[in-house]
Order: sequence, then structure tokens, then C-alpha cells
Amino acid sequence: MKPLAVAHDPGLTAFGSSLTAITLAELGDKTFFMALILAVRHRPRWVFVGAFSALAAVTLISLGLGYGLKELLPPGVVPWIAAALFLGFGLKLLLDAQGMAANAAEEEAQDAESAIDRAEQGQSYPTAWSVIWEAFGLVFIAELGDRTQFATIFLATAPGFTFAGLLAGSLLGHGVVTALAVGAGQWIGKRVNEALLYRLSGGLFLVFGLVSLKQALG
Repeated sequence: MKPLAVAHDPGLTAFGSSLTAITLAELGDKTFFMALILAVRHRPRWVFVGAFSALAAVTLISLGLGYGLKELLPPGVVPWIAAALFLGFGLKLLLDAQGMAANAAEEEAQDAESAIDRAEQGQSYPTAWSVIWEAFGLVFIAELGDRTQFATIFLATAPGFTFAGLLAGSLLGHGVVTALAVGAGQWIGKRVNEALLYRLSGGLFLVFGLVSLKQALG
């Protein structure tokens, strides 16, 4: 029975769920292209430090919001709320994928480049700290209200997920995608299929929703 217990460990489940969800949500996202473009213009390691720090900060805020919401609700209601959030978010992602243009990834890249151009207007010779702060500020603002933030908040409302597991999985997902953006972003960016990623994310959250619904039904 021990292997079964390990398989259903809430920490490992939270880690795997958040790692998968964040990786799918971040690939081809606006923040991915911001890190990519900044790494072309500046030293990649400086960009990574700033971008990853911003994503880590938003992750902590999002987990705090999700757990705060869960604490405010009666325990018996939490699985129902989690199921509704997961199912609603999953359906929204699937509907967004249906109406998504074929060049959606290119549009995300253009939006990211425009934001970077505005931030760098009149900028003098960049230093390590100026690049780190630029990457932090741009990524932090872009991540607020993004689908990745909502995904993290909704994951935190699920009754079976631990904070440590969600934090570790989310940070690893962000770290992997940011490293890919600054290291191999140009190659990956040309091959990103935004609609497919939305469909995969939507399907994943529908699964989360069905699991939460099963828990709610007892």
C-alpha cells in the first residue's frame, strides 16, 4: 500500500499539477517573448534574474490570494468553488483557442517588443542592475492579470494541494520556461502553437475541475 500512498501524496500531486499547468501557460506567453527579446538585446543571465524574480513574486502573490480565498470560505464549500473555477477556466481557454488567429504567437511577440521599446526609450548604456530591473518591471506588470496568475490562484483554492508543492512546481515551471526563453527562445518562438497550448491547458483544467467535483460529491 505504500506506493499507492506516495502516488496520492498531496505535495507531489500539487508539484506535478502546478509544474504542468505553469509550463503550458507560460510557453509562448507575452512574458516568454519579453524574456526572449531582452536576452537578444542584453546579457541573458541578467534577463533571467530579473524575469524569474518577477515571476516568483507574482507566484507568491497569487498563492497568497488563492489560499486567502480558501480560508475565508466554509470547508464544505471549497471543493465546489474549486471545481467551478477549474471548469470555468478550462472552458474559457478552450473557447479562446477556437477563436485564436494562426499568428497569435507573432502578435504576442509584437506586443512584447512594443512594451520593451517604450521602456528603453532614452535609455543610456545598460548596466547589470538596470537590465535586471527592466526585466523585473516589464515581466511583473505583464504577468498581473495573465492566465498564468489566474491558474496559480485557482490551483491554490483546491483542497488537496499543499502550499509547498504548488510553490515548488510553479517556480520550477517558471524557471524552465524562462531559461528556454533566454537560451533557445528564438528557435522555440517560431514553433509555438498558441492554440494548441491553450487547448492543452484547457483540457488540464477540466481534469482538475472533474477531480474537484468528485471530491465535492464525496
